[in-house]
Order: sequence, then structure tokens, then C-alpha cells
Amino acid sequence: MVTTFRLREDGTLELLAHHASMSEASATLPQGAYTTFRTYGGHRVLRLEQHVHRLEESLALLGRAATLDVAQVRCGIAAALRATGYAESRFRLTFAPPELFISIEPFTPYPAELYQTGVWCVTVPLRRENPHAKSTSFIAAASAAYKTLPEGAHEGLMIAEDGAILEGLSSNFFAIMPDATGALALFTEEARVLIGVTRALVLEVARAVLPVHTEAVRYADLPRVREAFITSVSREILPVVRIDDQIIGDGNPGAITRTLIARFQALIASEARSVFEP
Repeated sequence: MVTTFRLREDGTLELLAHHASMSEASATLPQGAYTTFRTYGGHRVLRLEQHVHRLEESLALLGRAATLDVAQVRCGIAAALRATGYAESRFRLTFAPPELFISIEPFTPYPAELYQTGVWCVTVPLRRENPHAKSTSFIAAASAAYKTLPEGAHEGLMIAEDGAILEGLSSNFFAIMPDATGALALFTEEARVLIGVTRALVLEVARAVLPVHTEAVRYADLPRVREAFITSVSREILPVVRIDDQIIGDGNPGAITRTLIARFQALIASEARSVFEP
């Protein structure tokens, strides 16, 4: 169940409604910008300030510049946690100036076996109109696309007209393959995709491991890809071992991807902060 609150100007919450899913909850709210994050240990969140900045940035790209008070947002999140009491929670903040809405649901991480075996992704004919803006207008289109995925497919990957693999319906896409020097490097599109907070954190940890190129892998390059993964708040770093009918590498999560997963977990352990503290 998803519970949605409105954050009042005095920092208190007004209960609005309960819904069956985040998509259903978002459909009842005014259009604006949104960001999603989860808790760790029940009350710790990672880079909340970055999420708030992302909301402001998305709205500016949509022509609706507005600002938020991070401390007030933190208090609202803390109040939502106290009101619901879940062991772990997933949040979606929707900013439709002047109103901020806080949607919260219980969160269960993806099964550990998915990270051990990797997942299958398929390509889908869909793209964001304003790719750098995390607009609620895309939620319905993504939800509809998920319903068309074949059984067993974990994620849909959007492909540009030039064959570039852009991003997932609710994730960013990364691939590891040889660059022009022959060295293994990490590739991810930047100009035409949503620049999510998790994506930025993954790039932080990746730059200490291997060269990073913020440019897309082409669909035709998939036979050269050694490893691939998708990222999101809920998935963190999830290995991809097959795209359509193309097996990635040897069909198993690779060593570099496992290293990045470990480094990302270490970043969470050191940087996630309690929303109950200033």
C-alpha cells in the first residue's frame, strides 16, 4: 500500500490518500517533477540533498523554476516514517509548486539471486521527450510499456534512432567493453537520458576502478560488451546478462560489476544519514 501526504508550509503532514501502487498514486497528483529513494536501516537515506536538488533542476527544465527547503523536506520524510512504521520504506517526492507530496510504501529489496545470476532486458520503442527532466508525465507511459514486456524480462531498454542504448524504463544503463585504446571501460549515455542520483553515485565509484566514457553503447556493439548492468534506487547495481537474444559476455555477472556493487555498498554504509537527525 502507498500512502500519500501533502507537506504543509509549517512542516506538518496532511494525509491525502492510500493507493495500491506508486504509479496509481502519482496519477492522482498534479504534474510536476519527482524523485524516488529508499531507506537503509529503517531511517537512513542516501544523499537527500541531491534528490531535492534534482527536483528543483527538473522543474527548471520544465519551465517551472522553484526551490525547496531541505530541512523542511527532511522533517516531512521523518514524519511520514513515524506515521507508517515500515521496516524499510521507498519514497516518491512529487514537487508541483507550490506543493510537495510525499508518497511512501514498504520496501523489500530485490532477491539476492538476481544479483548472482543477472537479468534479461529487452528493447522497447519509447523515449523521453525531455530526457534530463524527471517529469511525472513519463510515469504512465513507462507503466504501460512494462505491461508489454515478455514474461521473464526484467526491464525495457529504450533505443535511439541511431541505435544508441539510452536507458531503462526506470533505470540507467551501463556497459563495459573495450574503448578505442583497447582497455576495458565503462560506457553510459549522458546527453539523452535522465541523470539520476543513483547514476551519479555509480559514476563516482566507477571512476576509481576503470575509465568512464559518458557516451552510449550502440545496439550493434552488444557482441563486444563484456559486462552490463542497470541502476536505480531500488535495484542499486543489477547485472544484465542478456539483451533481447544477445548474451552479454559469458552470460554471468562479471568481476568488474561485482567490484562496483561492493564499492557502492561501502558508499551507502559510510554516507547514508538518518532523517531524524539535522
